[in-house]
Formats: sequence, structure tokens, C-alpha cells
Amino acid sequence: MTATTPAASVRDYIDLMKPRIMMLVVFTAAAGLVAAPADLHFVTSFSALLAVALGSGAAGAINMWFDADIDAVMTRTSTRPLPAGRVQPGDALSLGIFMSIISVVIMTIATNWQAGALLAFSIFFYAVIYTMWLKRSTPQNIVIGGAAGAFPPVIGWAAVTGTMPLEAWALFAITFVWTPPHFWALSLVANKDYKNAGVPMMPVVKGAANTRFQILAYTLLLLVVTAFPVFFGTGGLIYTAVAAIGGVVFLALAIRVFASKAGDADMEAKDRKTALSLFAFSILYLALLFGALIVEHAFGLHFTSPALTIWAGA
Repeated sequence: MTATTPAASVRDYIDLMKPRIMMLVVFTAAAGLVAAPADLHFVTSFSALLAVALGSGAAGAINMWFDADIDAVMTRTSTRPLPAGRVQPGDALSLGIFMSIISVVIMTIATNWQAGALLAFSIFFYAVIYTMWLKRSTPQNIVIGGAAGAFPPVIGWAAVTGTMPLEAWALFAITFVWTPPHFWALSLVANKDYKNAGVPMMPVVKGAANTRFQILAYTLLLLVVTAFPVFFGTGGLIYTAVAAIGGVVFLALAIRVFASKAGDADMEAKDRKTALSLFAFSILYLALLFGALIVEHAFGLHFTSPALTIWAGA
């Protein structure tokens, strides 16, 4: 280390693990864990969620190791630990690999091999399939790669029951469909960064207008997908209210983005604000959806509508 090289801090290593994404991943995994039709001991539940957190952090560290070159080009990411020189590439990769192994071992020992195998696959999907292949090769990177962030509720469900039924995959579908409008709203603002870095994000390849249309299309699909837990009986009245009210707000924001000039060369401050408003609300919306499931199942507040129950069982 030279005199001009900044020293790595504990915060730098935490940042490598993308803690904000980690928190959301653990939250959605917890929803799958409590919604599954069985009880899990507190220690086992804690171990399962710890494994998910470590697995998410591992994938994030490997992602930052591989993407250090493009992170250095983009304004939004240039101050991250690797491009800023505070953490060495080998250290980031070693951390990611070590945490990957530990997370899968903890999950397998604490719960079952099904949950451990799915956790391992989700890490591989994000770190290798998305980061090393899809991100730099196709504008569908976020669409396909979104599966990596959608696995946690299924992992949580499998940790409890050892199975992965349709009810669990309905929760997967929510995050999977949510990811494109969520991330593309941000990419409309950061499209110049992605273009400079050579990353084929949707606004760069297909243009801002096409991206705004796809945001609206995926938002409409999201409204359909968020109804799945209601029809399966996983989501009760609280979840239904959150999905309905939040869905209306999400759609209204998506329509505003569609009608704006977000991502265009002549984008104004108000257009940028419109896109960022959708991006910010999308995070809140997903948290509220899965939070509603946690509240309903963890606190005995899971009440369903008789009409929907009859309809779903018909």
C-alpha cells in the first residue's frame, strides 16, 4: 500500500455487500418464511435469514469485483470501494466466495438441502449469469437477471417446508415483474452513464421512449401479478388493501413517467424528478407488500375475503 492509497474501512467492506439490497432481500425472504404453512423455531428462522443476508452480501461483493471497471466510469458508482481504490479486487472476490460458501452451509445445516441449493443457485445467478453475462450483453439484462432478486421468498418458504409450491412462486413473480419498472426508472436518469460505460441498458439500446412504454407495460402486469397471493389465499385483507392502493399509486406514477421526457436528450429537471419518484416509490411499494404478508402471518392477522376464497377454490 502506497502513501496515497486510501485505507479500507469496515464501512467499505459493508458497502461491498450492497447493504440496502441485502435488507430488501432479507425482508422478502422473511415474508416467504412466515407465510409458509408451518412453524419454524426462532433460532432456525434467524439462521435461515442470516444465511440469506450472507448470500446476498456475497453476490454483491462478487458483482462489485467484476464490475469495478464500469463502476469507475459511471458517476453514480465511481466512489464505490473498488473503483476508489480503497479495497483491492482480490480481497473483494475472496470475501464474496467465502461468504457464498458459509451462507449455503448455514442454510443447509439449519434448514434443508432444498433451501440451501436454491440459495446457492440464486448467488450463482446474480454473480455469474447476470453480472458476468447478461448485464453486458443484452438490454433484457434486468428482466432476466431480476430472477436473482426474486428467489428469496421461495428460499424462505423452502426453509420452512422443504417444498416450493405455486404459492411461493407467486411471491417470486411479484419481485420478478417489479424489477424492470423499478430499475428502468433509475436507468432513464442514468442512461448517459450506462452509455459511457458500454452497458446495454434498455434506454441506451432501445431509447427512452421505448423504455417509458415498457415501464408502463410492466406496471400493468405487476398489478395482475400482485393479485396472485390473494387468489392463492396467501395474502389476506391487509395485503389486498396494500396491493390495491399501492398499485394505483404505482400506476399513476408510471403513467406520469410515460408522458414525460425522462431519459430524452432534452430531459428537464421535472422529468428527472418524475422518474426518480417512481424509482423511490417502487422500493416502498415492494416493502409494503411483503411487510403486509409478514404482519398478517406473524401476528395472526391473516383474514381472507369469503368471496375471494370461494372464487379461488372454484
